[in-house]
Amino acid sequence: MAIARRRIDPADGQAALNEWAAGAVPPSDAALAAPSAASGPAAPPAVPRSVIATAVRYSLEEITARAPGNSVEVRVPPFGVTQCVEGPRHTRGTPPNVIECDAATWLAMVTGRLSWADAVGAGRVAASGLRADLSALLPL
Repeated sequence: MAIARRRIDPADGQAALNEWAAGAVPPSDAALAAPSAASGPAAPPAVPRSVIATAVRYSLEEITARAPGNSVEVRVPPFGVTQCVEGPRHTRGTPPNVIECDAATWLAMVTGRLSWADAVGAGRVAASGLRADLSALLPL
């Protein structure tokens, strides 16, 4: 099976992932860091959006390289989507195996700050389908 050409240079992707890891709020503190309506406007994120985008896109490319296939669709809106894991290919409509989460959750799992089981258990990952389990592939 041919792997799609990378769009993110691996060195740039790893640098973005490292920058995110150095500046991100730990997952256990994320709820405390979320702004409330009473506290006023949110402070700017510690990590620039462009770094988050690069880190997410690189890590999606990396998981596809490590587990090529088309049976599971991984969505990290608004930054990217990929198909990975060997198995039956879907051709139309919503795939039978879908994983979706926000960028902070995805990058926390990719870097090992948050386990797959803890993320799913806390409702931070929406996973549907028999093959929608990336616990064997994360952290990268």
